[in-house]
Amino acid sequence: MPQHVDNQTETTGRQTAAPDVQEIKIWINDREISVPADTANLLEAARLAGIDVPSLCYLQDISAAGSCRICLVEVESGGRRTMQASCVYPVQEGIRFFTNTPRIRRARKRMLELLLSEHDLDCVNCVKNRNCDLQRLADDLGVRSIRLTGERLDLPVQNKNSFITRNYNKCIKCRRCEAVCKKIQEVNVYSAQRRGFNTVIAPAFMQDMSEADCIACGQCLTVCPTAALAEREYIREVWDAIENPEQITVVQTAPAAQVSLGEIFGLPVGTVVTGKMVAALRRIGFEHVFSTVFAADLTIVEEAHELLDRLNDHGKLPLISSCSPGWVRYCERFFPEYMANLSTCKSPQEMLGALVKTYFAEKNNLDAKKMVVVAVMPCTAKKYEAARPEMVTRGTRDVDYVLTVRELGRMIREAGINFDALPDEEFDETLGISTGAGNIFGATGGVMEAAVRTASALVGGAEIKGRIEFTTFRGMKGVKEATVELGDKTVRLAVAHGTRNARRLLERVKAGEKLDFIEIMGCPGGCIGGGGQPISAEQRSRKALEEVRRKRANALYNIDLNKKIRRAHENPAVQELYRNYLGGPLSKKAKEILHVHYQRPTGSRFSTNKRKLLH
Repeated sequence: MPQHVDNQTETTGRQTAAPDVQEIKIWINDREISVPADTANLLEAARLAGIDVPSLCYLQDISAAGSCRICLVEVESGGRRTMQASCVYPVQEGIRFFTNTPRIRRARKRMLELLLSEHDLDCVNCVKNRNCDLQRLADDLGVRSIRLTGERLDLPVQNKNSFITRNYNKCIKCRRCEAVCKKIQEVNVYSAQRRGFNTVIAPAFMQDMSEADCIACGQCLTVCPTAALAEREYIREVWDAIENPEQITVVQTAPAAQVSLGEIFGLPVGTVVTGKMVAALRRIGFEHVFSTVFAADLTIVEEAHELLDRLNDHGKLPLISSCSPGWVRYCERFFPEYMANLSTCKSPQEMLGALVKTYFAEKNNLDAKKMVVVAVMPCTAKKYEAARPEMVTRGTRDVDYVLTVRELGRMIREAGINFDALPDEEFDETLGISTGAGNIFGATGGVMEAAVRTASALVGGAEIKGRIEFTTFRGMKGVKEATVELGDKTVRLAVAHGTRNARRLLERVKAGEKLDFIEIMGCPGGCIGGGGQPISAEQRSRKALEEVRRKRANALYNIDLNKKIRRAHENPAVQELYRNYLGGPLSKKAKEILHVHYQRPTGSRFSTNKRKLLH
């Protein structure tokens, strides 16, 4: 076999239960039920029994702070009943508890009123209006007035960066952001600052996110129950560009956007809405609608050539992918010794932006300085990437504005577009043609699989020359490894998603383990789990989040399966670009437009040695 799995490590997701899991009997609301003996807490036990106990601070397998007290239940012991936070109370054989007594309903309502008495209640103008856990819970519990009044925080909104805004006045101190940043990403940006009533959950010394070691991944946004955390919004700036007759507006959309945008309009998770998305963008007013997947194909060709070049001793190994800006920032902050290992390829977003203002502008006699390139991305770190000083080609910024998938959904609603009724339309030619390989870029392992498809064809390996699928790289395992024969070389490959898994993999490399090519995505699941993706109440557990990511990933693989062309180097538009403009992969012109060398940042408050101690 040309490919075999050396090792696979799961550091995300719950362990699969053994078939003979022991069960225990408990009593809920005077009903006897059986639950697995390893059930984490009373809250989980109730949910297994089909009873919805409300909660705010709890995230299954991630956070059980017991701080909001919304999940109170009455536990019976020794003939007496005491109120306990169900998310931190352990399950025991024969335990009796009650979830719907008058006392519990009154207590939950009062706890919620206490939270609301300190909250910024400007719901109508809030970005989370109609999608806020606090708002939803107030409706569910029947809170029609707030009988309690008190002092409220009045702190300035933290918005000095290009990617995330922090509004402390809307924070309910649930600490979900702290938990996901610490336990899932292992970046540890957040902690409790100040004391007593003035406590806020924030970066050390109340720093702005750009000053802290935040990697801009936005995973904290996906779990925040209010709008205390939100993406830096650029909707107004984009509307202004569209309405300006002097400007030429161009939009590009990421692979993962086409399998998640429909969720905002009530479609099932994983529904492919590529055609409707294109139609919506045209009706919004964009003059040119391109696919970032075209640039993903281009990235694959450039990166495959770069890999083969480095395997021939023309660069540092392992080659590490650089298409995830959250991962790049993480590397700069926590593993700067591997900066030289990063691929010099720009991300697909930046490649396409650069090509729009060079190749496309020249081909169509357009003034690049009048062009405004907008990117629709599943990622908040893409906003950070677009603002980096390196992302400038021939004096103009590659990408002017980045919208998350959520922001595009808001624009579609603002324009009064009936999304479900839209016809399917195609991307514009030239920079809108793509292959199946470019589409799987959005899922963890997709970059590696697409690169191997092309690299194997380039070297003409007899055993895998015609092969398309490399399923070893698929799935939600935290770290996946394999070896592939490319020509006369045995190439050792690894894939990691989420910076927690990246840390573990890189520590092994530092310890001397030999690898040749590593794909790292900053977010769990890759772009399909990005911080700019749609959020719903059904995604409030780790298990549910993983299921959403699997469905989105499967949708991308189905797009790949149904494409006539499934290898990046076979894209006719990419071939034409090389033939008529770039000259070839890794050419002087290609390196000028498509490649970048990152400048190591300054100003991080921790040295590398201190970071080691913190983690």
